[in-house]
Amino acid sequence: MPFWPLAATVAVQVLATMALYSLPAVAPAVAADLHVSGTLVGDFVATAYGVGVLSALVAPGLIRRYGGVRATQAVLLAAAGMLALAAVGQSAASLGLAAVVLGLGYGAAAPAATHLLVPQTPKPVFNLVMSLRQVGVPLGGVLAALLLPPLTVAIGWRAALLIELGPVLLLIAAMELPRRRWDHDRDPTRPAFGRTLWQPFALLADPAIRRLSAATFVYTGFALCLVAFMTVQLTRVVGFDLVLAGQILAAYQIAGSLSRPVWGWIADRWLTPSQTLVLHGLGMAATSLACALYGPGWPAWAVLGNALLAGCTAGAYTGVAYAEFAALGGARRTEATGLGTAMMFSGAMAIPPLFGIIVTASGGFTLSYLIGAAFALAAAILMVLPRAHHP
Repeated sequence: MPFWPLAATVAVQVLATMALYSLPAVAPAVAADLHVSGTLVGDFVATAYGVGVLSALVAPGLIRRYGGVRATQAVLLAAAGMLALAAVGQSAASLGLAAVVLGLGYGAAAPAATHLLVPQTPKPVFNLVMSLRQVGVPLGGVLAALLLPPLTVAIGWRAALLIELGPVLLLIAAMELPRRRWDHDRDPTRPAFGRTLWQPFALLADPAIRRLSAATFVYTGFALCLVAFMTVQLTRVVGFDLVLAGQILAAYQIAGSLSRPVWGWIADRWLTPSQTLVLHGLGMAATSLACALYGPGWPAWAVLGNALLAGCTAGAYTGVAYAEFAALGGARRTEATGLGTAMMFSGAMAIPPLFGIIVTASGGFTLSYLIGAAFALAAAILMVLPRAHHP
């Protein structure tokens, strides 16, 4: 188990994700102070993901030239820039600029971590290690939700963001210690831009990578739909109060966090990564079908059980998916992981708005979740198809 590279990359992911969800965590205070709509935080996250697609595609060339450690430092520097800009911002435009700055680094987190972890990770624990790294995503979101609101009450949202800046800057400095050893494979003569932007897309010529890309696009979009619409559906359709709906959403997130390393262990010991991802898709289809059937009178235990299943599937697949991208990419694992990040971020941007449009047009959630179930099942079937991979 590569303890120190894993600990470092998890810490980077935690702080970067915490920065991403900091403004949503204190949205009411930001909205009141800047006299803007609190719903703008949705635009903030979408902007960061959108720019993150570009940074994920650019990242492989930068990583090859400057090294994985430098790339993780760039991710943290982008997070620091976002926190500083947001803390001094006086308008919605300044928050938009902060989102762009964060996105410029955020998409590089997974490719850089993969580049650092793959050479130091024994094959028997590869999926487990990649899944453990992905725990940094929900952990960052949980920390933002737990720490930022009380800090905002005590000292204001701007000071709360500046306090968050401290650990980010400390980790940038700490990552300098192993930099020479971990970045020994960097190539200073390699071009960082130009054609390198399109190299991840060249991997789509491989049918296995193409199918994995399509599946992860669907999986990520569905997972974001659950997060975005769960409390709304449970309060409006099922009749739960906001506190109970929030607790069920928290249970979904906790289930996703705890089950990620379990799925990694399963993919290492019992199933192939593709077979594991098939189970994720089948679970998503089942939970989406159940969501389509929600109505007044559904017992809380049944909704909670479905949320736990959703957390263990839609909320827990990314570690195994990144490991499979890296494995299929072979020597171009960094480019493959950049492609995977771009596809996941694209799904997160594209599918939830379409889901919401269908909800509005149909006057309810049933049709949206039935379509979601069909797409999740189709993505699972894609992963079952015979592989014709030629490294």
